Amino acid sequence: MKLTLLKSKLHRATVTHAELDYEGSCAIDQDLLDAANILPFEQLHIYNLTNGERFTTYAITAPRGSGTIGVNGAAAHKAQASDLLIICTYAAFKNKEAEHFKPMLVYLNNANIITHTNHGSLAAML
Repeated sequence: MKLTLLKSKLHRATVTHAELDYEGSCAIDQDLLDAANILPFEQLHIYNLTNGERFTTYAITAPRGSGTIGVNGAAAHKAQASDLLIICTYAAFKNKEAEHFKPMLVYLNNANIITHTNHGSLAAML
């Protein structure tokens, strides 16, 4: 059996811009992607704390150190600048892998600067 677990989370990310006329995706500062172990084009589940919207899209890179969290394409209807988001990724694990896996949790302030992390281990994924 495989279990789906939280792989990584950017907690309380602040939307810097929403652009409707753009190919759909979510642009995220490369430093934040690295901290949360999120890859370009990886599926994202986004939960908008401001308005309650929930949607799925994929990650694209924004310039390192920019603090960018940009919601693009159709998803721009579900978020606007200054909204607070929880951005999550999930992965499938065998039962034995799941027993020892810890997700990569990254907590942000309102300027999208990392305040602290609770980094798990990727050993269970390798």
